[in-house]
Amino acid sequence: MAKDKKMVEQITSMDVDFAQWYTDVVTKAELIDYTSVKGCMVIKPAGYAIWENIQKELDARFKETGVENVYLPMFIPENLLRKEAELVNGFAPEVAWVTQGGEEPLQERLCVRPTSETLFSDFYKNDVQSYRDLPKIYNQWCSVVRWEKTTRPFLRSREFLWQEGHTVHATYEEAVERTEMMLNLYADFCQDVLAIPVVRGRKTEKEKFAGAEATYTIESLMHDGQALQSGTSHNFGSKFAEAYDIQFTDRDNKLKYAYQTSWGMTTRMIGAIIMVHGDDSGLVLPPRIAPVQAVVVPVQQRKEGVLEKAQELKDVLAAAGIRTRLDDSDKSPGWKFAEAEMRGIPIRIEIGPKDMEAGQCVVVRRDTREKTVVALNELGTKAPEILAAMQQDMFERARVHRDEHTFTAPNKEEFQKLTSGRPGFIKAMWCGERACEEAIKEEYGVTSRCIPFDQEHIADECVYCGKAAKHMVYWGKAY
Repeated sequence: MAKDKKMVEQITSMDVDFAQWYTDVVTKAELIDYTSVKGCMVIKPAGYAIWENIQKELDARFKETGVENVYLPMFIPENLLRKEAELVNGFAPEVAWVTQGGEEPLQERLCVRPTSETLFSDFYKNDVQSYRDLPKIYNQWCSVVRWEKTTRPFLRSREFLWQEGHTVHATYEEAVERTEMMLNLYADFCQDVLAIPVVRGRKTEKEKFAGAEATYTIESLMHDGQALQSGTSHNFGSKFAEAYDIQFTDRDNKLKYAYQTSWGMTTRMIGAIIMVHGDDSGLVLPPRIAPVQAVVVPVQQRKEGVLEKAQELKDVLAAAGIRTRLDDSDKSPGWKFAEAEMRGIPIRIEIGPKDMEAGQCVVVRRDTREKTVVALNELGTKAPEILAAMQQDMFERARVHRDEHTFTAPNKEEFQKLTSGRPGFIKAMWCGERACEEAIKEEYGVTSRCIPFDQEHIADECVYCGKAAKHMVYWGKAY
């Protein structure tokens, strides 16, 4: 039995060292491996399968709103990038440059895309001529490169996977509508599929995307009380259109600049799933995103008929639409249980000789470890019910955790006290001045996460300077 627990014992307790716990989980669950390229990772099959499910779920939602997928080059000529100065300044510290092709130096440096607003804008200026060409609702699935100084698997790496939507519209109102639509799509996806509750809001001027008129965000809270920006949607107005000359002839036969948006979600959401739901035994995957939703474990599988019955149960579950794996390896049952827990498989079905005699099997939930005895002829209906309950329960636990770690600071003294304690969201009033926002970050080590759409009146004065408050803001320490 000690050998069966070896896998779990190799995981540092999250209460002892959360950062090390996270690293242990992503490696022991075989989600990633490190490479000889500093700051970059191999996403192994178990990790990539989660990303594939994220892609599948998001892509279907995108297409329901009229999105079409495209692909643009990964290289951006320097002159093209520099047409929008704010974007250049915002990404300059993270840009990787290509200066040589083969053995010849390039006449012009090429940027390895950190984001693709410039390329899409350059493309749209030729693709859009008339109001009849609009809107263009495009998205691409790709990787981007940002030369991060400090990296961590999924959360911050020099190359990462994402989707980036880039749209162009005839009116400002259409662009605003698309920006808000995509933010709400991300929020619903996080809550319904990833079981992660989020706060929806607008970024401050200091924290908004470089070059954007407005940036909207969804913010989630990890188990350790730190915040994670989980998806953003940007309204560019006509700023990029003016910089890249995206004009069209409108219905009144006048030449006008178009309006643009962009929006994205990345592989950092795999990190969010781990940090919101995981425990000291490894991953806990929400059923809707889990690559394998159920594992059938035969007990005493060398006994006559056990493996055959286990295969029957796998077939029953598959017929019920459940992604199922049969673990018929020669490992001990205890090892199989620990491995299934490490990998976060939502439910485990145990079947042995005694269960067969009784016409039953045992279903074990990964999140609560609750065991339910289920008649064999009822498994096809009971298992989906258990998975649905688990999905909802995981969301509710995450919501309770977030709410219990969301605090209100009516004054500076309370704000200082809260920022020096255990992290979490802190709701406090703000005057809207950038100087105050920067001073709060410098003195208290927290940043503005968002100005929530659901505003509350906590006090009349700014929590830092005492001037008249303009907004209630969520503050917190972030990854």
